[in-house]
Amino acid sequence: MTSTESEAETQNKIQPNAESHTKNMPTNEPGLTPAPAHLRRLVLTGFMGAGKSTVGRLLAARLNWQFLDLDAHLEARTGATIPQLFERHGEAHFRRLESTALASALGRDHTVLALGGGTPEELTNRLLLEQTPATFTIFLDAPFPTLFDRCMLQDIARPVLSDPAAAQLRFQKRHPLYRRLANLTIETADHTPEQTVEVLLISLTG
Repeated sequence: MTSTESEAETQNKIQPNAESHTKNMPTNEPGLTPAPAHLRRLVLTGFMGAGKSTVGRLLAARLNWQFLDLDAHLEARTGATIPQLFERHGEAHFRRLESTALASALGRDHTVLALGGGTPEELTNRLLLEQTPATFTIFLDAPFPTLFDRCMLQDIARPVLSDPAAAQLRFQKRHPLYRRLANLTIETADHTPEQTVEVLLISLTG
């Protein structure tokens, strides 16, 4: 897909959809922000440590939407943790399971969905995200050292973090994919999760 085609698809995706509506989203309660009426799901992407789950929960609360973490959704569907799936089946099989879980997650309305860090690597997943109507993807960006330090502080256990040099190579490989897939990119290195949500909402509704 060329960058021109990607931009054209992005414009098509964010046009108002007459079938979309904002149920479960009262606008007269304090602290709630109405989402654009033509959107039914917001997808957060980025490398490990970007804050996708933290920001996603805060964002869902502000919109009065559901929050869904794709890793947690996959673990619930398989009855195994992400590290266990990697260990038992290898990454290739894990990615196939992840694609199936993503298709399931994208069937939900009024949902903020946090992707796994490697989800956009698979062409199948990128096509699912680009071709699902009323879906808007947001890239939470930060430099690799910032992301790695966050993971260490949060004690996030992932096989890809066991070798920092290899993890940085993964980040460098994925970064262009995150940017190309996103309808919106937000720099998070100097923002708290709450500040990131405010910037995101202003960008969406302003």
